[in-house]
Amino acid sequence: MTSRLDRIAQQRRQKLDRIRGRGINPYPKYHRGHTTQQAIALLKQQEASDAAETPVVNLAGRVMASRLMGKISFLDIRDGSGKIQLYFRSDLLGQDDLKLLKDIDIGDIIGVSGKLFRTKSGEPTLEVKDLTLLAKSLQPLPEKWHGLSDIDKRYRQRYLDLIANTEAKEIFHVRSQVITAIRQFLNGRGFIEVETPVLQPSAGGALARPFITHHHALDQDFYLRIAPELHLKRLIIGGFDKVYELGRIFRNEGISTKHNPEFTMLESYETYADYNDVMAMVEKMVAEISQQVLGKDEVEFGGNTINLKPPWSRLELRQAIKEYSGIDFDQYPDADSLRAEMEKKNMEVDPQKDRGRLIDELISTFVEPNLIQPTFLLDYPVEMSPLAKSKPDNERLVERFEAFAGGMEIANAFTELNDPIEQRQRFLRQQKERQTEDETVETVDEDFLLALEYGMPPTGGLGVGIDRLVMLLTGQQSIREVILFPQLKEKP
Repeated sequence: MTSRLDRIAQQRRQKLDRIRGRGINPYPKYHRGHTTQQAIALLKQQEASDAAETPVVNLAGRVMASRLMGKISFLDIRDGSGKIQLYFRSDLLGQDDLKLLKDIDIGDIIGVSGKLFRTKSGEPTLEVKDLTLLAKSLQPLPEKWHGLSDIDKRYRQRYLDLIANTEAKEIFHVRSQVITAIRQFLNGRGFIEVETPVLQPSAGGALARPFITHHHALDQDFYLRIAPELHLKRLIIGGFDKVYELGRIFRNEGISTKHNPEFTMLESYETYADYNDVMAMVEKMVAEISQQVLGKDEVEFGGNTINLKPPWSRLELRQAIKEYSGIDFDQYPDADSLRAEMEKKNMEVDPQKDRGRLIDELISTFVEPNLIQPTFLLDYPVEMSPLAKSKPDNERLVERFEAFAGGMEIANAFTELNDPIEQRQRFLRQQKERQTEDETVETVDEDFLLALEYGMPPTGGLGVGIDRLVMLLTGQQSIREVILFPQLKEKP
């Protein structure tokens, strides 16, 4: 039995055949003169100057509404800048255009030209004299084209989401502006933007499971990078003082409202700086970006008003975990004793996790949900941070912070470890721990260790999750709302 949508699609193909039968190319080239918003601005300019001459423009856009009323008809079209109303009078249109108008459907893309005016109700309107079909939409837009609400469909067919939901489109405008503002901020501080390899021979720079691929010409396995860190540090060793990269990162791990296997990361490195300098830069950067893009330094997120103005709160990790969970991890120097204490709190604990990952679980379970206002968590155990420099007064802790806001992590930073001997020892310990999970993953980057032996200056490094930052600034609770094409499981 033919469905209603199938019948509509069939009718649209019949209209397409009729249009072709009249010798009209339904997919021609076209050059528009103005966007809809430029046209409206031109009308306002004419009204302000009280000029007698009515502006004449040619526009193009997708038909989003249709009101046919005999000799008079109205259509609404939308382009990338906004929408405008079109007014059709049968006595102004030629016979060919009148016939074409009857075959125009919601979703079609058209070009129009004519004079601008304002209706009695004050609506900016184009009085159409010429009509051109630019692309026939053979599939109908969703029933409620003014607001596509099927979540799965919105993500799988993002183009429909962008057509139907102006709010979704605005999120991605903001995302683009945020990335531009980050570049301007860092460039203004003397950083230079660089690019490093996505395909890497070792999975270093972070504790994460990588994606593995095979290079046929080299007959060698490579990993999609889990972090650009080790290559960016090579550039610091090579003599660059300040570098950053905005790029895609790939981690073969879970999917959630805060995690996508492919995401965008900012990483920056500055010589002769430590994590205190980086903290000051992060709080200043986020506040300035919010002010530049949104015009304010307060945002609404999860029912809370979050104040991004510096200075942000600073809280020692040990004290935070103790306050929110009742566990002082200093009292449990190994994984077994810490695991036993966590089980007393009715936590289900993976017996394979080492002490560092157990502490990370305490953070995510007890601490993170409570950090609504921007907060830096400071000074992590060394086993959680193999690339960070130890604190001078406590070798068991490193100079690392994570930045949280809205109950989620948005940034991570170190005073970078630049001792090649200590770095090798930590890599080897990390490799041993990782091999219990996946024996195929190589984490010891010998070339980076060799580079480090030539000397790396004291350096402050930073990683910012761009997707989560955009979530915070746009008030979105799911990372899928701020990624144009999130990973989804194939439908059976």
